[in-house]
Amino acid sequence: MFAKKTIDEDTWSDLEDALISADFGPDLTDEVVAELRGLVKRFSTTDPVDLKRMLREILEERLARLDPTLTLSDRPAVVLVVGVNGVGKTTTIGKFAKFLTGYGRTVIVGAADTFRAAAVEQLATWAERGGAQIQKPQQQGQDPASVAFQTVERAQRDGIDIVLIDTAGRLQTKSGLMDELGKIRRVVEKQTTIAEVLLVLDATTGQNGLAQAQAFIEHAGVTGLVITKLDGSAKGGFVLAVQEKTGIPIKLVGQGEGIGDLTGFTPHVFVQGLLD
Repeated sequence: MFAKKTIDEDTWSDLEDALISADFGPDLTDEVVAELRGLVKRFSTTDPVDLKRMLREILEERLARLDPTLTLSDRPAVVLVVGVNGVGKTTTIGKFAKFLTGYGRTVIVGAADTFRAAAVEQLATWAERGGAQIQKPQQQGQDPASVAFQTVERAQRDGIDIVLIDTAGRLQTKSGLMDELGKIRRVVEKQTTIAEVLLVLDATTGQNGLAQAQAFIEHAGVTGLVITKLDGSAKGGFVLAVQEKTGIPIKLVGQGEGIGDLTGFTPHVFVQGLLD
């Protein structure tokens, strides 16, 4: 598409196909192509190199409209991690702990998804790999809010910098799940402010995953998105599509299976990887 000598109707058709296949979605694809057509006309260019540069600038500008900075200045900084089961929430918490300990921060993880015994053990494994301490339920099926309370209490007592609280991703009813999250929030806010509520989304599920997570966006006070399983550019468009659709900034991206594969989100670097 960009290797051609000139910009013709085939170029536009190829560009549309590429954006759709990268999971930009039809609406965003139409918007980006229309904006590009306008720029090409305005600057009277027929050079595909110009087209690629303009595309990069449009994507960077759109992604940079929202601030990707993590707000973690409080001590302890409490982060609630939410999302439907199966998106990689547990592994993301382990990777996030590793990311934070790599910057010299001390981290404790609260296992407040108490409805699944296996979830607690899996989280303990990932917390250990990430160099974090863990607060487990004291008995099977303990109230999630009380686990969150104990985690924050321990962080305050021991001078731990950052608290990551794992929450349930599925209950019998959505309202039950949101009530549970609300209760966790209220309990934590009696002790300290909540620094971030991060929603984990799986890039491979694309727009379907976003639809599943809508209840969290509507009720959980989400402040940032974490996009997992973003291997290669095949689903790269989902990153921009999800930010535009939700109005919530992407703060972390996971691009592999390893413990060190979660990084902060930088629009410029991301777009470079997407187009090169």
